[in-house]
Amino acid sequence: MTTDDFLSLAATRWPAADLAHLKQAVAFATMAHHGQLRKSGQPYVTHSLATAATLINLGLDIETVIAGVLHDVPEDTSHTLDEIQQQFGSTVAFLVGGVTKLGTIKYRGLARYVENLRRMFIATAQDVRVMIIKFADRQHNLQTLQYLPADKQLRIARESVEIYAPLAHRLGMGEMKGQLEDLAFPYLKPTEYAWVKRLVGERYDQLEKEIETMKGRVDRALRQADIPIVSIHGRRKYLYSLYEKLQRPENRGDITSITDLIAIRIIVPSVAQCYNALGLIHQLWRPWPKRFKDFIAQPKPNGYQSLHTTVFGPLGQPVEIQIRDQAMHQAAEFGVAAHWHYAESGKPVAGQQVHPKLEWIKELSEWKKEYDSEEQYLEALKIDALHKRIFCFTPNGDVIDLPEQATPIDFAYHVHSDLGQRCVGAKVNDRIVALDTELRSGDVVEIMIDKKRRRPNRDWLQIARTQTARARIRRALRESGS
Repeated sequence: MTTDDFLSLAATRWPAADLAHLKQAVAFATMAHHGQLRKSGQPYVTHSLATAATLINLGLDIETVIAGVLHDVPEDTSHTLDEIQQQFGSTVAFLVGGVTKLGTIKYRGLARYVENLRRMFIATAQDVRVMIIKFADRQHNLQTLQYLPADKQLRIARESVEIYAPLAHRLGMGEMKGQLEDLAFPYLKPTEYAWVKRLVGERYDQLEKEIETMKGRVDRALRQADIPIVSIHGRRKYLYSLYEKLQRPENRGDITSITDLIAIRIIVPSVAQCYNALGLIHQLWRPWPKRFKDFIAQPKPNGYQSLHTTVFGPLGQPVEIQIRDQAMHQAAEFGVAAHWHYAESGKPVAGQQVHPKLEWIKELSEWKKEYDSEEQYLEALKIDALHKRIFCFTPNGDVIDLPEQATPIDFAYHVHSDLGQRCVGAKVNDRIVALDTELRSGDVVEIMIDKKRRRPNRDWLQIARTQTARARIRRALRESGS
């Protein structure tokens, strides 16, 4: 990306704004990185501009974009954070400093790697924009990964899929997650990537013709019913997400079993119109029983809201249709980047109360003391924090966010250690179940307790799926001398 391209994009994003500060940042970064080249042979500043351009496209504020332009200056040049603060203010300096403190999360021994991850969680809890800059930085690094040696390609790809993409997902940034995974996919699993590419090629061509026919019919029907339309568009499933779905036992690599390979997204102005549009869709095409999900009434743990229904299209092919209002769509695409609000003063939020949506990140930085080794902590992060999520309910209606395959034992220890220690049984949806039962999203879980009980059963170490529950069980067994 050239300087002119970048400034043109910024002018489109802020047509009435004074961009003098941003232009000053571009000039400063160009001067600071003068003579530095990327492995691709391009001037280093092209990476800074590409990172900042992604932040513009995500709808971030101008100070965050300036921080994106300057994010590598303190680490990779002789210019300091103090200079940045003097020229661009405390908020920009805070954000650049947050990114700089993270450093590059490289594997240089497990202890250092884990400590860098912990710093990343602390910085993100203080101001989520730090993490969003890191996502944009990582996205461009993946786009230019072909210029690095094979061992670095594999490390960066694995890190992107195991750490960055799950974090983006938990922050509600679905598009960022998909892009990071798809950019990493050919380096992480080249054979599987080529296989999925071959599978989808002809299939997409067939489905897209059907989708175009359906979009036209939906458009006419909504207009005739006086339901306003913000947009109707198709979307392709990301390749890595498709690969993961094809690995499930029920699909066994059969692409014809995937019902959301291509979906239609209908954006309308209000929640009421979402449900009106749903009724109309079900009049146009026969819905597939048990394939309707109301994520508006029951949002996903990361805040995602939408109506999902699968219908049999004109050629009898199942097609997923997603219906949401504009605010839901922005949140689904960009997550916290779409609705993160800052004080008008522009002061950094460090030291202020952590936003409720980021409490789980703050907890990640404090987990280290729960584990006996770096290996256990890293495994806990991958399973407990960054695995795909389900959400269950207490009998009082409180939402409990857990990783997939969690059991009632995991549920009990997630609510409170004392509840776990005193657990003697569980009910799921008013039915008594075994403690190793795999929970599913939407389950109502009631933990039955014995108030006299003071320690867990050692067998629970085999039942618990989360490292958090296992760590607390092991600690309780040690303390009780068992």
